[in-house]
Amino acid sequence: MIEINIKISGIILMLLALVHVIFPKYFNWEEDLKPLSLINRQMMIIHTFFIALAVFLMGLCSFLYAFEFVTESFGKIISLGFAIFWAFRLVIQFVGYSPQLWKGKRFETIVHVVFSVFWCYLVGLHFYNYYI
Repeated sequence: MIEINIKISGIILMLLALVHVIFPKYFNWEEDLKPLSLINRQMMIIHTFFIALAVFLMGLCSFLYAFEFVTESFGKIISLGFAIFWAFRLVIQFVGYSPQLWKGKRFETIVHVVFSVFWCYLVGLHFYNYYI
């Protein structure tokens, strides 16, 4: 059962990574980033690419090597690393983003809740896998 959950989480992570492709247009970066210096504009775009790549690779590893995550000691260590990573991401969801970004906005609130639940799922899944 845990192996299937790791595979499912991998698929979701790969899809999440692909969604990053629409960020520049959806968040109107062409206009909103104009006031920034060239280095800050390029850092936003380049860091977004590498975040998406890292998330995609986490998903790919989870999907392709779920069995090893569950059965091998190295897989357990990778799970622990993923759990810690997503635990930090979960904390940032609440302390890094202002509630003004989502409170009172239906779509943004749904996104906030869905991702908060997903981060909790990843943290729980990978900590559980590490400790069983």
